[in-house]
Amino acid sequence: MTTSLIGVLGYGLCALLFTLLGLVLLTGWRGRLQGGLLVFAVFTSALWAGFLAWQATSYTLPIEWIWICEAFRNLAWVLFLIRLLEVQAAGHSARTRLLRRVRFGALMVTLLLVLPLNGFGAWVRPWIGVEPGVMRLVFALLIAVAGLVLIEQVFRNTPWQHRWGIKYLCLGVGGLFAFDFFFFADALLFQRLDQEIWLARGAASVLAAPLIGISAARNPQWSFDLLVSRTAVFHSTALFAAGVYLLVMALVGYYIRYYGGAWSAAIQMAFFFGAGMVLVVLLFSGHLRSRLKVFVSKHFFTHRYDYREEWLRLIDVLSGRALQATLPQRVVFALAELVDSPGGVLWLRNDGGRYEHARAWNLAEATVDKGTDMTQLAAFLEQRHAVINLGALRRDPDAYDGFEVPAGLLADERLWLIVPLQHDDALLGFVILVRPRAPQVVNWEVMDMLTTAGRQASSYLALDRAARALAVARQFEGFNRLSAFVVHDLKNLIAQLSLVVKNAERHRQNPAFVDDAIDTIKHSVDKMSRLLAQLRDQQQRAAGSQVDLRLVVTEVVRARAVQHPVPVLDMAVQIPLNICVDPDRLTSVISHVVQNAQEATSREGRVVVRLQQSGAAAVIEVCDDGVGMDADFVRERLFTPFDSTKGLTGMGIGAYEAREFIVSIGGQVFVESAPGHGTVFRILVPAEGVEAQAEFAVSAG
Repeated sequence: MTTSLIGVLGYGLCALLFTLLGLVLLTGWRGRLQGGLLVFAVFTSALWAGFLAWQATSYTLPIEWIWICEAFRNLAWVLFLIRLLEVQAAGHSARTRLLRRVRFGALMVTLLLVLPLNGFGAWVRPWIGVEPGVMRLVFALLIAVAGLVLIEQVFRNTPWQHRWGIKYLCLGVGGLFAFDFFFFADALLFQRLDQEIWLARGAASVLAAPLIGISAARNPQWSFDLLVSRTAVFHSTALFAAGVYLLVMALVGYYIRYYGGAWSAAIQMAFFFGAGMVLVVLLFSGHLRSRLKVFVSKHFFTHRYDYREEWLRLIDVLSGRALQATLPQRVVFALAELVDSPGGVLWLRNDGGRYEHARAWNLAEATVDKGTDMTQLAAFLEQRHAVINLGALRRDPDAYDGFEVPAGLLADERLWLIVPLQHDDALLGFVILVRPRAPQVVNWEVMDMLTTAGRQASSYLALDRAARALAVARQFEGFNRLSAFVVHDLKNLIAQLSLVVKNAERHRQNPAFVDDAIDTIKHSVDKMSRLLAQLRDQQQRAAGSQVDLRLVVTEVVRARAVQHPVPVLDMAVQIPLNICVDPDRLTSVISHVVQNAQEATSREGRVVVRLQQSGAAAVIEVCDDGVGMDADFVRERLFTPFDSTKGLTGMGIGAYEAREFIVSIGGQVFVESAPGHGTVFRILVPAEGVEAQAEFAVSAG
């Protein structure tokens, strides 16, 4: 690699970095003067580096252009530093006047540097007796000294608690002026510009750009709204460390090859393979990553956490998108990740109010005795809502007002923090975390972050517990609803058996009655057995079977003929109307509708049950000329469960059961009624299998 190529790469990379930094600063600039001066200085440095990269390729640029770039770059940084000192000197008139003089002097020196040598040099040479080129070196050296003095003043006048935000600016810009001082001092001493130092100057200037960017991000009062990604800084630091490691290994490998003798090639290959394996192990080391995170947070950022990123990561873990595990395990993992803890254990409150071991993550189940009484610890956490540092408690037993945690927790040195899971005013549980991979300081920020994350995790646990309780409640609700329907069917069977018992005294000597009574009892026993079986197996009840509606309707009319007025069957269909359904439920529904029509009609009235087909739908109509119902009753009360007009004899679920069942098989129920004019109860159900059901759904839509 030639020296010119080193200069081109150094100055070119410097121009690229300063240009990118300038664009970032420009997009985040909010109009304040010191921010504008910083943007101007950064872009001027990018322009300066670009011109010098061009000069390193061909050396064709006029020397005057180079000096103009040098002068304006130095002036831009001097003006920015003076502005910072003016902000610090607000209210001190003497210091403000002095800074104005310094600014004026910097402007004059810059003007002298940019003047052409031919005219100006010939004019001033008789007055000062110095060559114009030497005078330029003197002025450039003065600017470098002035820049170093200003850097020192900025750092000195910044309060110590705020130097964290200014130190990287002082290092970056101070490095630029320090290198300039060395370069121009050497040039003034030997009366020539050293080419090697000039070429290395670009590579040295590259290091200033990221340092200036970090300081800009740390000082929002400069009117910059910048976001420095912790992930980017972390990976950049890791890559930089890996690069340094590889560079050192390359130098060692070169040394082995140069002095290794006959076995140098084999030894060098083995060394490189071993070095590569060590690098891979280090890159995947959780302990090293933890230490690197602590280093980045401590030296590059004001706060330890990037709260937006941490909160998004917490939600992803708790919701199961980032970790496929049970919710208790996700809760432990999410809290452990915030402090680089390798694992922990979760304790949750059970239905009896006691706290029991729920789940451990990356930790042996026997680490904490499951029989430990956590009642007093839970009461303390519920009262204080604070994270307990077991390490601090071991060092100072009075750290928490003399509170004593279970002895087993203090005896195990691995256990570190106890994080409460507070939901509203109740403590759902707590997480015990083990010590992190790298030593960490548990300050207020860590405590607040864990407490807040614990509240978020507890909301997920509370939601999960509520969802489980709701699922159980829905199962009971379905069972209770099914039981109510079965009881309603049993009521109808009991009515039939009661009628048999009532007529038995009168017709016991009649063989035909005895045969009919036996058939009725047998039918009732079979139906009750099926109802109990379906109550035990809801899937069997929901499956159904193929039945012919003509047979079902005929059986209902025959069974309801025991009550007056006797229903009349009007069968308008001659072909089978098959439907996949539970036959007992369908029979019960139609029978209930017919029974209601009989009870609403006098003995001399008329009840007609009609079966017909309309397209892909079978239509069952039950018509009567009874008392009828008004529109409000049909709309508001007819299908309301447990609302009955029959007094103590009715349960109020017959009509509701009928509509729910018909809707569940894809049908519809319509009621037309008027007081004194009777009622028409119309049931439409899809017939002829699955294809007919699809056609019916389209026609109904």
